[in-house]
Amino acid sequence: MKEIIYDVIIVGAGYSGLCASYHLKKYGLSHIIFERGRVGESWRSQRWDNFHFNSTNKLNVLPGEKEADDPDRFGMVPQFVSSLEQYVSKHKLPVKESSGVISVEKNGEFFQITVLSNHARKNYYSRQVLIASGAANEIQIPSVAKNISKEIKQLHTCEYRNAGQLPAGAVLVVGGAQSGIQIAEDLIHAGKRVYLSTSKVGRIPRWYRGRDIFYWVREMKLYEIKVEDLEDPEIANARPPHVSGTGTGKNSLSLQSLAKQGAVILGKLADTDKGQVFFQPNAAEHVKFADNFSKEIKRMIDGYINENNFLAPPPHDDEADLPDTDAACASSITFLDLNENNISTIIWSTGFTADYRYIKLPVFDENGTLKHKDGIPDFPGLYFLGYPWLRSRQSPILFGIIVDAEFVVDKIYSCAKEKFHSMSAGI
Repeated sequence: MKEIIYDVIIVGAGYSGLCASYHLKKYGLSHIIFERGRVGESWRSQRWDNFHFNSTNKLNVLPGEKEADDPDRFGMVPQFVSSLEQYVSKHKLPVKESSGVISVEKNGEFFQITVLSNHARKNYYSRQVLIASGAANEIQIPSVAKNISKEIKQLHTCEYRNAGQLPAGAVLVVGGAQSGIQIAEDLIHAGKRVYLSTSKVGRIPRWYRGRDIFYWVREMKLYEIKVEDLEDPEIANARPPHVSGTGTGKNSLSLQSLAKQGAVILGKLADTDKGQVFFQPNAAEHVKFADNFSKEIKRMIDGYINENNFLAPPPHDDEADLPDTDAACASSITFLDLNENNISTIIWSTGFTADYRYIKLPVFDENGTLKHKDGIPDFPGLYFLGYPWLRSRQSPILFGIIVDAEFVVDKIYSCAKEKFHSMSAGI
């Protein structure tokens, strides 16, 4: 072949892809990174203006970089994207922007990656491929959204930027996971009347007994749990618990704290009909589930402190973390007339899914779930990063990606070295 044969081609120039590129370069493996948009595109295009990370800056340091000047702050997207761009420039990482991968195939010795750039298709070839395009690149909106009156403005989370883009009137936020409650908080602070349709999601305190919550759970290795070690496999499908990334850095975020700020806490969305929306009567159940989740995490931390004879201060006053024993903050409303309640906007905080249709290889089951072990499918030369529970609970989180990237690239290098020795020996 006359074409360049790369040792590795990476799909995606987000946090995962750049971490991997750094390690590949250290190993001296030739590679190129294809990014459909710009470096860190998902962070640029899927976050609202006041979005804050849930983990402090010191936990999100890229490989080879020193700790940030403001290590205990919760970063925002502009600064984060700027740090990714500077990282690419500083380490001379081979990123090719505006280059969308439309297929990954292998019919012979090498992988063939077809890329669309400047309206032209071009094939690239490599010995190994790393998929780092993320598991949240295609929006999910329930089918009942189509029943809503055209007079109501509808946005997905990734389209929301700030309250100023919305018409006058109240907002219904559908979805009670991280983005939903954080956007609800953002809208309340902007003076909007908010109705929040919740779901069964845990929450954790922001700060507990003298430390940020993530330092406790990391030290206790709760994020290193592997899916095969779970007593209940369904835990792997649970949404990440609520945790605040705004405010003082010590105060929590809860359904009851949102209610005290004026939000109407509703149950899970059931159905829609033009100007009417229906909810399940389970808002109280969701409040109690979140409270019990926080209680259990704190019980585990207390036990860890006692077992190791640590000196730790007592819990600080955190009103948002106080349990709502009777779930008094939960509304019993199961029906809303949008017009009567002056609701002009619905924000669908209903998540994303991964679009891996461009991968033309037998590595997914009939449900589209990746079949793999530690990010390595049963297809030699193909690897994944940033996938939920790739190696452990922390795999899709920035500080977990750092660990997984080094592990996966070590596997890539070992495979490359093995192939080189085989070729040298004339095998």
